[in-house]
Amino acid sequence: MKLKKELPLIGIVLLPFLYLAYIWNQLPAEVPLHYNIKGEVDRYGDKSELILIPVLTSLLIYLIFLAVPYIDPKKQIQKMGKKYDTLKLVITTFMSILALFIIYTAKNQSFANSNYVLLLCGVLFIIFGNYFKTIKPNYFIGIRTPWSLESEGVWKETHKLAGKIWFIGGLIVILSSLIFNEKINVIIFMGSIAIMVLIPVAHSYLLFKKQKA
Repeated sequence: MKLKKELPLIGIVLLPFLYLAYIWNQLPAEVPLHYNIKGEVDRYGDKSELILIPVLTSLLIYLIFLAVPYIDPKKQIQKMGKKYDTLKLVITTFMSILALFIIYTAKNQSFANSNYVLLLCGVLFIIFGNYFKTIKPNYFIGIRTPWSLESEGVWKETHKLAGKIWFIGGLIVILSSLIFNEKINVIIFMGSIAIMVLIPVAHSYLLFKKQKA
């Protein structure tokens, strides 16, 4: 790992920690830590629990991305080169923004508009959709079903379809977050996730069965 190359990402990972330290004295002893689907607080907790937010989001994801190229048994991740670095940057940044959003919500004692988070998720889906066709068979990133991992041809065709579905799903999520209210958006978001996952998984199974036949 080249430290100079990683410094911008380390800065992004640290942002939620720095923001939390900055507002620490402004926080009450107990802060809202969970909200129901209506945006109402259903659990309060000690403000020290907020430290776990950046630890389990941006920091954890960043450490996983650092470790994966070294523990990938097929060494396929390393073949992605700069594309892997870009993916690491995008996802780590997304998780850092998510951590900032959660901490900001806790500080203000009210749930900020979740449409902003869904919009960011839509952008993330589009980025994933563009990257799927470049991902080589591996155990960490992509549509990792028993059938896609068994056959490189099934993996390639599955991810070609998944890329299109995730791109379209991302567009739908972005548009709905700009048009509809939060409750409708949650339904559209969950429905999109289900379609984006189930169709590629089913497709990989059917391709594998066809190939075996």
